[in-house]
Amino acid sequence: MPSAYRPSGLYVPVVTPFDADDRVDVGALENLAAHALDAGAKGVVALSTTGEPTSLDDAERAATVAALARVCADRGAELIVGAGTNDTRTTIARHEALGDLDHDVHASLAVVPYYVRPSEAGIVAHFQAVAERSPVPVVLYNIPYRTGRGLGAAALLELAATPNVAGLKQAVGALDADTLAVLAAKPDGFAVLGGDDAFLFPTALMGGAGAIAASSHLVTGRFVTMLAAGTAGDVAAGRPHAEALLPLVQTLFAEPSPAVVKALLHEQGLIPTPNVRMPLANATPAAVERARAALAAVAAG
Repeated sequence: MPSAYRPSGLYVPVVTPFDADDRVDVGALENLAAHALDAGAKGVVALSTTGEPTSLDDAERAATVAALARVCADRGAELIVGAGTNDTRTTIARHEALGDLDHDVHASLAVVPYYVRPSEAGIVAHFQAVAERSPVPVVLYNIPYRTGRGLGAAALLELAATPNVAGLKQAVGALDADTLAVLAAKPDGFAVLGGDDAFLFPTALMGGAGAIAASSHLVTGRFVTMLAAGTAGDVAAGRPHAEALLPLVQTLFAEPSPAVVKALLHEQGLIPTPNVRMPLANATPAAVERARAALAAVAAG
């Protein structure tokens, strides 16, 4: 059976704010997480792709997790921590380290191993080994356009029955047949979370439990309301939100994430700079203008 922990609702994969000297701004990070949680998010994700974890050193990673844990503890919210790598031993070690922290971690987010392009059977074995050793429940992260490998329905359903596997962030660029098959056949204790922001509402309607959505840094409450309608099967209530949010989602991902998201958060005064770390590049003025206009349209609707 999967883990007893079942993630549900909206989780914001928090960006890492950098100050003018390129240091992690812990205060801004805490304020950003508090802003999302106060707007209705169920929890936050530390060291997600959106948080640029590959550009953080060990001390910065630890400070980021500790800061988000403090905010979640203060608000009774859930903390998920990104702990996947492309090496099984390192991934297990990062998971085991979560059990040594002084603060609560509700689950890990573990990405399909990237770059090395293992077989599907190898990926399943990797996750089974990680789940067996992890002190916290594991949420799988299936995102083949970033990793070069993905998992089909049969492999995902095998993992869905694996002890200590709590769910899946599914980000395959579509609401495809494999995703629908998983939603239809998954065990009751296994949560499918939308990971492609354009498809969050239909995924919820078809049985998804919620989402991990970078776009939800902005107008967080609209995403919360949309997902609640979707998980309740209320098309009439959720569709206007989905239609209003789609243009914003498209502009936020027009350039490599999280550059455009950070630009708008900076304009709102939530983070000190719009900066991402190389090899990412800051959003272009044209991309920011399009996103700004899309956000204004959502706010006016």
